[in-house]
This record gives sequence, structure tokens and C-alpha cells, in this order.
Amino acid sequence: MDDAMERRIGRKVLWRLVLPSALFILMGSIDRANVGFAALQMNQALGLSGSKYGFAAGILFVGYLAAKYPSVLLYEAIGMRRWLAIITLSWGVSASAMSLIQTEWHLYLLRVVIGFTEGGLSSGLMIYLSHWASERYRASVLALPIMAISIAQIGGAPISGLLMETQNPLGWEGWRWMFLVEGIPAVLLGLFAWFYYPDGPRAATWLSDTEKSWMEANIRGATKPKKGERQPGRWAVLRLPVGWVSALIWFCILSGNYGIMFWLPQIVRGLADLSATETGLIVALPWAGSAVGLYLNARHSDRTQERFLHVAVPALVGGLGLLTAYAFGPGLPGLAALIVGGACIGCTVAAFWAIPTRLLPPEALSMGIVAINILGSLAGATVPAAMGYLRDVSGSFLPPTLLLVAIQLILAGLCLVGRRLERDVLAGR
Repeated sequence: MDDAMERRIGRKVLWRLVLPSALFILMGSIDRANVGFAALQMNQALGLSGSKYGFAAGILFVGYLAAKYPSVLLYEAIGMRRWLAIITLSWGVSASAMSLIQTEWHLYLLRVVIGFTEGGLSSGLMIYLSHWASERYRASVLALPIMAISIAQIGGAPISGLLMETQNPLGWEGWRWMFLVEGIPAVLLGLFAWFYYPDGPRAATWLSDTEKSWMEANIRGATKPKKGERQPGRWAVLRLPVGWVSALIWFCILSGNYGIMFWLPQIVRGLADLSATETGLIVALPWAGSAVGLYLNARHSDRTQERFLHVAVPALVGGLGLLTAYAFGPGLPGLAALIVGGACIGCTVAAFWAIPTRLLPPEALSMGIVAINILGSLAGATVPAAMGYLRDVSGSFLPPTLLLVAIQLILAGLCLVGRRLERDVLAGR
């Protein structure tokens, strides 16, 4: 009976919540990463060096970081529906406003604003969906919206390149038109969120009373504390070694992902003389591999109930792929190695999120996810800028590539530490 109930509820949650949530992650990823394509034209138009562009790419995460904790407090105070609608409408307007920038300072300011408006999206959705996912299927449930990051690059990269090269009715420069068009869907999603999302299982009209009761009895976090109820373990994550190791692992994962996301179009352009549209098609390939690998990796992780090696092994293979791509240089072998490296680095995310949602106590989960995402935001704020600096100083992509490879090695080492801590945590329960 329990297995049948779990499968029935899981199917409903998948169609009613997980897939719609993926749309928000998808558009958020496009609006964060499209600056990488805009750079093919925008850098010259605004007079940006590699360091200035890297700073602009990374400064988004200053706002992203600053909004993490306030955003989750707002989510807890006003509920999922209102919270998601507010942040999505705000980021859609600011993302479209990128089409109007005239100086590098306008670019810096709007990147911070976009980061702030979207800052709580991933944290809130991970907390929210974890309240609907049983332990058995958690990595797979979280994998689907996270796959939207890869899908955003598969579809977003060619679309961004195409928008930049086609004539538009306003007669704008291609990169400005791209920013305007790609910001509008977020505004529409904000309106959708206001009318669609239930704040919790009890508010879901598509669940029966029996299904709601089963969720409250069997899913960690499905039952929220009563208003005003004291939560003594909320800050416990700051004292838990597994919380800090999880945060450092997430920092390394996002360092690789954001390094590739913001610099891949320029790296591909360096390996082959391509137009913006052709570059977009090539850039989509690593993310296509990442989307497939992410889901298969998450499914295997759920089947074996092992998490840390499902992060460490793809990271090591991904680092080797990036190094091989540089060694091959321009041409098809280099592009092939780059595609494999990017795909492997991108497929670690879902297996990771099954770690904190399993090992952190329920009362510390919200704060734990916030802390993990704050450290991840530091990766976005620092690594793209560091890559730009290394590129300017050396005149080569070798130092930035070595930086990403070193981070993948550190990530694998942290996963081994995490496995030891996992045994201690589970033995103590």
C-alpha cells in the first residue's frame, strides 16, 4: 500500500509541481548566462576588457548572495505562491532592462539587481520541493528542475545567438534585442506563479485527504511548524561539519558550472572561427550531454542510495576533459573533449542536493540550504572574475582552465571527507 501510495503521489507531484518549477529554473539560468553571448558583441560596444567582463559576469552574485537569507525568510512568511510571483516579476523586469544599458556601470548595477531579485529562487525551490519528495526518489525529483539549467543552455544558447544576428523590429543592436526578448518570459511566469502554486501539501486541491496525511507522516519537512512555534535547531547547521562540507562541495560544483557558463562561448570561438549562431549550437552540446548525464546520474544515485561518489567521479572526468581540450587546441578533437568535460562537470548537481536534504535535521534544513547557496554564490562572484583576470594577464586560456581543473580535484577530495561524515551522521540517528 505504501509503495503504491508513494508512486501515486510522486506522479502527481512530478506533473503538478516539479515540471512547472523547472520553467522557473530554466528562465533564471538563461537570464544569468545570456551575458556570455552578449559578450561577443557587447564587450566591444561598451569597451569591456576580459577583466571587466569577468567582473560584470560575477558581480551578479553579490546581489544573489545578499538576497539568499531575506528571500527564504520572505518565502516562509508569505508562502510559496506570493514569494515566487514577487521575485519572478522583479527579475523579469530587471533582465529586460539590460537592453537599455549604455556604460559598464549600468551593466554592473543591473547585474547586481538581477542577482538580488532572483537570489532566493534556487534555495526556495529546493526547500519547497524537498517538502514534497520522499527519500527514495529525492535525487530524481530534484534532478528534473535542475536539468532545466542544462536545457536552458541547449535551447538558450542557439536562441541567444540567433536573436543577436537577426534583424529586429526596433532596429537595435543584436545583444540588446536578445536581453529584451529573453527577459519577457520571466514576467509571464511571475503572473502564472501567483495563481498556481499551493503553499504546502494541505493547500493542494489535487491531493486527497488520505494522500495529504500520508505525506505528513512520511516526508521530512512536509509538516510545517505552527506559526510562532520555536525552532531550536534552526542554526544548528553552523555547528554541523556535514553542513560546512556540503557548502564547500557546492562552492566547487558551482565554480565549475559558472566558469563554463560564462566563458564557454568565448572559449569555443577561440577553438573554431564561428559565427554567433554557430557558436550557440556548439555551446549547446556540452549542456545537452549534461542534461542526460544529470538525470542518469541521479537515477543511479537513487538506486544505490550513494551520493558522494556520484559527485566526485563526474567532476574528475570533467576536469580531465577540459585539460584535454586545451591540449588538443583548435579543431574537432578539442571541441569534442570540451563537450565531454562540460557535460561531466554539469551532471553533479542533482546527486549533490540529495546530500543536505538527507543529512541535515529537518529544523536546520532551511538555514542549511541558505548557507550552502550563499557559499555557492561566492563561487559565481569570484571564479568568472578570476578567470577573466588570468586570461588578461596570461593572454591564454590555459591558466583559467587549470583553475577549473584544480577546483574539480578539490571537489573530489571533499566528497571523500563527506562520505566519512555521512557514516557518522547516519550511525548517530
